Amino acid sequence: VATTTCRQLVFGIFDQDIHTRSSADTAQCFSNAHKLVMGNPAPVGTNFAAQFGHMAGGYDAQYYGYMWSEVFSEDMFQSVFKEAGVLSSEAGMKYRTCILQPGGSVDAADMLKNMLGREPNSDAFLLKQRAFA
Repeated sequence: VATTTCRQLVFGIFDQDIHTRSSADTAQCFSNAHKLVMGNPAPVGTNFAAQFGHMAGGYDAQYYGYMWSEVFSEDMFQSVFKEAGVLSSEAGMKYRTCILQPGGSVDAADMLKNMLGREPNSDAFLLKQRAFA
């Protein structure tokens, strides 16, 4: 789990780096991000970015959203579904009403607050990470 999480962090940092410059040496940017998170540079002579389709497929500096979706989904699961039961019709209806029904008409942060009844946080995500450590 830790390796997967770190890998996603590398991708997110790399994404932000190349999309906040007017030009970038993608191999070097990826190696820098890899070294920052993993403690060592990417293998010499490789260019991971050349095959990382997300960077040219419309994400445009939004890859970091993968990690946030993990954080928020774990918060919802632990706070609503685990507590009420995964098959709880009440929890399901709350999700339907607070998240699915408004769709894009309400800011995602507001939908999440409505679902949770509080500000979202990373506690559940971090506990899950520790459980697999």
